[in-house]
Amino acid sequence: MESPEPLSAEFFCSSCRTPFENSFPLDDSGRCALCRSGLRGFDAAYSYGAYEGVLRDLIHLFKYGRVRTLARPLSGLLAQALPRDEVFDATVPVPLYWIRRLKRGFNQSELLARGLARRTGIPVMKALGRVRPTPTQAGLSNSARRLNVAKAFHSRDVRGKRILLIDDVMTTGATAAACASALKQAGARRVALLTVARVDRRMEGWRLTAAQSMVKGKV
Repeated sequence: MESPEPLSAEFFCSSCRTPFENSFPLDDSGRCALCRSGLRGFDAAYSYGAYEGVLRDLIHLFKYGRVRTLARPLSGLLAQALPRDEVFDATVPVPLYWIRRLKRGFNQSELLARGLARRTGIPVMKALGRVRPTPTQAGLSNSARRLNVAKAFHSRDVRGKRILLIDDVMTTGATAAACASALKQAGARRVALLTVARVDRRMEGWRLTAAQSMVKGKV
């Protein structure tokens, strides 16, 4: 199997690191429209690679094939994507609702956070809880994703802490934004998202899905 490739692009949002084909969506400070509007919720986002090819296959084996041993190499990719000049007080995994966790047998984000903790020394804190089940985000538009996870999370007291939020994949960032909102309401000083992969909107499949949603009036 080929090795996963890191995400590359000439143009990135300076906050959420979304890749773009040109600089048109970015303002003078390099921020995209979602970051300018405050809809992101988190202060920064980092990912190792694009959610495609080998990396997508590995994440599927880990998450749905229940190959837990993949947590080790995937957390290594997280460590590679983590900026060396950032300082965090704790890593917080995105939680699963208890029924989904029971069915899967584990929370993939928690395994990744623990693997990262062994590499970096940043302690894992189970600060977040999921207060209600939510339908799967797959197939939903950006706005529908945000509504789906709105107020779905609560956080224990994290006053003054710099939090590194851990998940396997970032699609639109709606789930991470809801988590970041809960953490900030609980006093977090800063919340950055770190994922193994992210959906690359420059890919043809993503543009086709977005176009179809617009035709149906879903965006």
